[in-house]
Amino acid sequence: MLLALLSGFALSQSYRTVTAIVAQGLQHDFGLSVQSLGTFAGLFGLSFGVAQLLMGIAMDRYGLRPTVLASAPLSVAGAALSALAPSHGWLMAGQLLIGVGCSPAFLACTLFIARHFASERFAFFSGLSMGLGGLGLLFTGTPMAWVVQHWGWRWGFGLLAGLSALSWLLIFALVHEPTLPDAPQRPQEGWGQALRGFAALFTLPHTWGILALGMSSYAAFLSLRGLWLGPLLMQRYGFSLVDTGNVALVLSFIALFTPGAFGRADPGPLRRRAWVANGSLLMALLFVLMALLQHASATVALMIAMALLSGYSVLQYTDVRSSYPPRLTGRALSLFTMAMFLGVALMQSATGIVAAWAGIAGLEPYRAVLLAIAAWLALASLAFRWLPASPLLRG
Repeated sequence: MLLALLSGFALSQSYRTVTAIVAQGLQHDFGLSVQSLGTFAGLFGLSFGVAQLLMGIAMDRYGLRPTVLASAPLSVAGAALSALAPSHGWLMAGQLLIGVGCSPAFLACTLFIARHFASERFAFFSGLSMGLGGLGLLFTGTPMAWVVQHWGWRWGFGLLAGLSALSWLLIFALVHEPTLPDAPQRPQEGWGQALRGFAALFTLPHTWGILALGMSSYAAFLSLRGLWLGPLLMQRYGFSLVDTGNVALVLSFIALFTPGAFGRADPGPLRRRAWVANGSLLMALLFVLMALLQHASATVALMIAMALLSGYSVLQYTDVRSSYPPRLTGRALSLFTMAMFLGVALMQSATGIVAAWAGIAGLEPYRAVLLAIAAWLALASLAFRWLPASPLLRG
């Protein structure tokens, strides 16, 4: 059942990183500026993130399976609309549908693990799930680059639409969430009560540090892998589309294993926050080095180092689970996932603006983009370190 749910998560990974491969075709066909390209990429994260709140409540009220089955057809429709889009506006509408359709994908996997596996195994299985979900990143490497180079970007979206339909059928056939015999029966919350429960999380001081870094760490790596990797390698260093796809494939292959490795190496609640804060600062440093060392081999090596380090984000999910009592776990994970993807949307849109501004100012756009991401991530890491931790984590 978990593997069936992960098929949807893997495809959401493909959708959120496909822009890096189709960017050149979109710019050619629709005349998109770098700012418009950033807005296009960020729209998936925006719709995905906003929908998290409703999806979290729906899963509590109706269950994982009905929520996923009801929303996933929107991603099929959005991908088909993108493949047929006659204009930029229709393309943006397709992104909105895809984001909402994919929005319960990883949250469903995370809640399934939280409900059906022992708490001490949460980090390991979350890391393993993130790694398996990385198969979607593999698809938007060399395979997608080959499809786009030979048949065009529309075929890429069409292929994703077909795969999304197959994933829906797989979930429909295989996922039947078991009832836990020892689970306490709680009265079902109304929508208003559930929304007030989410709002109550903001009254807890430790929520703010979690959200600050949650909106930044995943967004930093995904802004590179999902948006700027293609334009950076092709326009700065003259890589071909397939060469760029090969680099994306290597990064994605690494991403299959790093979350599981970090999950297995989880140092426990007392040291976990330090690992997360230090990992994010190190990631910011790698962005600075990439901005300053304008050499193709050094850039690819730094990207590989980022992929190796990116698995630390699984520890953030584990930190969230440990920071709240069981009755708040579902909504806290939902809020954190929402923050992650709103952060992706904000960072991708903001870096598009930075790139456009740098071009007007006569600066190298990609250096400006990389330094902006580094500064954003470093400030978020410091906020996470300085803001209060959950009382549950104090030894």
